[in-house]
Amino acid sequence: MIKRIALQIKKKLATSLLVFTLILSFQNYTQASNTLIKNDTISFNEYKGKVIDGKTKKILVFASLTVDGTNISTVTNTQGKFILKIPKKNTTQNVTISFLGYTSKVLNLSNFSDKTIIKLETYIEELNEVKISIKDAKSLILEVLKRKGDNYFNELTTMTAFYRETIKKRRTYVSLSEAVVEINKQPYTNTKKDFLKLHKARKNTDYTRLDTVAFKLRGGPFNSLYIDIIKNPTFFFEEDMVEIYDFSFDTPTKVDNRIIYVVNFKQKPHVKTPLFYGKLYIDAQTLALTNAKFQLNVEDKEKASKVFIVRKPKDANVYPTEALYQIDYRVKNGKWYYGYSRIQLSFKINWNRKLFNTIYHTTIEMAITDWKKNETNKLFKVKDRLRPSVIISEKASGFSDPEFWGAYNVIEPEKPIESAIKKIKKQLKKLEQ
Repeated sequence: MIKRIALQIKKKLATSLLVFTLILSFQNYTQASNTLIKNDTISFNEYKGKVIDGKTKKILVFASLTVDGTNISTVTNTQGKFILKIPKKNTTQNVTISFLGYTSKVLNLSNFSDKTIIKLETYIEELNEVKISIKDAKSLILEVLKRKGDNYFNELTTMTAFYRETIKKRRTYVSLSEAVVEINKQPYTNTKKDFLKLHKARKNTDYTRLDTVAFKLRGGPFNSLYIDIIKNPTFFFEEDMVEIYDFSFDTPTKVDNRIIYVVNFKQKPHVKTPLFYGKLYIDAQTLALTNAKFQLNVEDKEKASKVFIVRKPKDANVYPTEALYQIDYRVKNGKWYYGYSRIQLSFKINWNRKLFNTIYHTTIEMAITDWKKNETNKLFKVKDRLRPSVIISEKASGFSDPEFWGAYNVIEPEKPIESAIKKIKKQLKKLEQ
């Protein structure tokens, strides 16, 4: 039975989760269409800043900022920076800033400046002696899944999200795609699939750096939704699937001033199919999963490769060297929902007749920036829905419109990404001449 369960997970991963296509072909440059997209007319204020540790001054990566009284939110980037766009009607609101293991802080928007630095403090109280009511970690995970109807959204919602995917060849960015997408997020109590619609998208690709390999990510924003563990438990921890994992308790922590149980998990030693390992963060009071950070076991290169690669050059061997995942849930009125996810993957291409290999890194992340209940229960029209096989970089236009995003909230770009955009723009201008 254990072998059957492991193979079932592998099949679902291979058909749905983060599949890449590597095609051997010389790239002919075609200028991206620069369709002018009109700016949104919403009147808004823009706030920028950084979130750091109050004592060590260390940046806090992926800290959450939520505008109280609204569903507007964002996260900090890998440099701890954020950008927040707020409609002027909401500029008297408070903003809650939270990060796992730190005391949340509430600030009024009037306290924000052009370069706000927000300092969060770690919890002083000792958490090592927190009593865990459920002694068996595996039983705790099963209880988390049983309670999803009580702890998570049970109504159809329409979400607005910012999506970004980047590709680096070694340390150099060669491709960047960003999009604003809308999501028909199904209730967590049913098994219906979520639907996505592309609202706006943009891209830049430095074709001269991609060599003869077209490195493409299939699935785009769907990849971010697939790792919603509570919505898609069959990829991870259904009742019979927990038989192939070992679970153990780690030191508890806190988030938003609530005690959080920490559970470590990893595949059992005798299970040979590449599975996940990492940490699950569970609210001690409600037993809701609040965060998860995990990796795919890529020790067996051949088996791990079959999870991701659809096509590759005949004279090359392609292996994943890293597969990191993170998902964060947010809460409103006692109900949790998907808020943010990030996936980092690295691949090595060994060429049969070349001395040096090629290494690619890709990062995809998606953050829910606003949402509302779908009162009419109407879903996106079939013709407007994105397909799970979509390649976002082929759907997007260029970066020429400086007002492209209007009032939409985005994740603040990192300095290396900003530099890459400038370099790619210069390269595109040369190719146009």
